[in-house]
Amino acid sequence: MGNREDLLEGARRVILERGVAKATARDIAAAAGVSLAAIGYHFGSKDQLITEALTESLGSGIGDRIDEVIRETTALPLLGGFAALFNRMPEVFADNREALIASLENTVRVLRGPGGGHDLAAASNEAVRGIAEHLRASRPELDDEQVEAVAKLEFTLVQSLGILWLVDPSLVPTGDELALAVAAIAAPPAG
Repeated sequence: MGNREDLLEGARRVILERGVAKATARDIAAAAGVSLAAIGYHFGSKDQLITEALTESLGSGIGDRIDEVIRETTALPLLGGFAALFNRMPEVFADNREALIASLENTVRVLRGPGGGHDLAAASNEAVRGIAEHLRASRPELDDEQVEAVAKLEFTLVQSLGILWLVDPSLVPTGDELALAVAAIAAPPAG
């Protein structure tokens, strides 16, 4: 690994151990085994390093698992695949609990900062594009507008259910409940 990758890994370790607020540049550099100046050289600031480290961590921890479930459920009808995905999310959230907490902490920090969340918006758009790519490949029956809509729905649900899961896992609806709700909304009125 090079200094940049070492810094990302060091930042992830420090953040998960101490949280975003207590992660110092000096601690991150020490964990990465690089000089303090390397943070500025590779990322411009400690805050940018933290944002990139968390984005990559959640992308691989949660995003890769979502992609895996989408690939595994291609033989199911779309609504069945949707239910299967969200039936598995509590397990994914549990496996990534500390990263979810750190991401929330970082989101508030970034939104209160001078940039106003432009980097977070870019990362969110990239996540939606990634979900859409997997849907497009696994669900050729969907047109582009449908792919975009489903990708945005899944991203929104993952984000909001992740927060809800942190607050109280018993409040998170199952994938089957979510699919029932979507089907009820889409069903023609009885009459």
